[in-house]
Amino acid sequence: MWRRGKKKGQGRHSPDPLIPYARPVSGSLEAMLARVQNPIARFLKILGPGLVTGASDDDPSGIGTYAVAGASLGFAGLWTALATFPMMTVVQFICAKVGMVTGAGLARVLRRHYSKVVLYPVVGGLVIANTINAGADIGAIAAALNLLVPIPAPVMIVPIAVTILGLQVWGSYRLIAQTFKWLTLALFAYIGAALYARPDPWEVLRGTFVPTLSFDTRFMTTLVAILGTTISPYLFFWQASQEVEEEISMGRRTLKARQGATETELRYAGVDVTTGMFFSNAVMYFIMLATAGTLFTAGKTDIQSATEAAEALRPLAGDAAYVLLALGVIGAGFLAVPVLTGSSAYAMAETLGWRYGLDEKPRRAKLFYAMIVVPTLIGMLINFLGINPITALFWTAVINGFLAPPMLLVIMLIANNSRVMGDKVNGRWTNVVGWATTAVMWAAAVGLVLTWGL
Repeated sequence: MWRRGKKKGQGRHSPDPLIPYARPVSGSLEAMLARVQNPIARFLKILGPGLVTGASDDDPSGIGTYAVAGASLGFAGLWTALATFPMMTVVQFICAKVGMVTGAGLARVLRRHYSKVVLYPVVGGLVIANTINAGADIGAIAAALNLLVPIPAPVMIVPIAVTILGLQVWGSYRLIAQTFKWLTLALFAYIGAALYARPDPWEVLRGTFVPTLSFDTRFMTTLVAILGTTISPYLFFWQASQEVEEEISMGRRTLKARQGATETELRYAGVDVTTGMFFSNAVMYFIMLATAGTLFTAGKTDIQSATEAAEALRPLAGDAAYVLLALGVIGAGFLAVPVLTGSSAYAMAETLGWRYGLDEKPRRAKLFYAMIVVPTLIGMLINFLGINPITALFWTAVINGFLAPPMLLVIMLIANNSRVMGDKVNGRWTNVVGWATTAVMWAAAVGLVLTWGL
């Protein structure tokens, strides 16, 4: 794949022992785009980590959360899709910029420039939340498959986990990246499901453009879950690390060779991230629209997951919506679980100085791959311990809603630190939206605590 341009000094430095070797890609994205006349082809060439990150944001936990929100709140929750779009776009762009400018992932930046008192709790919380989330997602994939084929969900748990591990451990970074891009197509199923719902257009418009707030436990819990699954901590680490992987894959194998980013590179990253986040929020919107237009309208407000939503949709919107929703859960799960465990592995490797990278051979990066395998297996076992994966999906989003605010605070401090970012510190509007997002996440978490039990 053609990617961004070659930086000054690339290839003249001794290899960083923590970074895997990758063959350099000749040429640059800028040079290649100058020869591409078709605007659609030019746009598709730019898409990369941002698109995958946006698509993986709609994992089964997110799908379940949005389905619960649509069924319980009806059209009154649609406005959150519009409100969160600029917030998640700016946050993910900042994470991408940190990875591009520093040449390192978030955990490595924290290790080099900040106290371990900050680093260890952040990474530890991330790994715990991601492991629970991965387990819940594996269970959701099995449950969704069970809707389509007459095989008990528990029987499919182990094959699903092994398949996902096989792709991560034995597949190259390029194979993984391309596979992820194709899996994003599964999320279009939710747009189709929403169309089958035939919602009231006036109710849709009002719910979309007129924010509704209610300070009770149910609403605040759902709001924190929406924010936590939309602006998720694991995506912060994944975005930065995948920008680094992109540069490694084209030959920038030393930290010094990767440091710095041109305005053109940042502009391309902005297009990539904005596209991914728009795609993510469009899917979020249509999931809530589909469940609000069917389940809420029919009075079926007490659902617990996306698979339950799919079953409930069948008599209301027909077999097509039912099948589309189930397929979307399966595709989203296979996309999200590797992102969850991969972001944990990157964070741990960068924190403890391990060799890392999806293009590295397992025998040369044993600890990195162990941090992919072990959480996946633990997540798999969660499904055999009597823990309800349906409930876990929603509450994982709530946990992320509490983890995200302190992580956002740290990310904003990094992005405004000239010792780390040089002249690429945040501009005015990036800071306005970034700090506003941080404040909103803190306010929602505190609001849930204060309204608990009301």
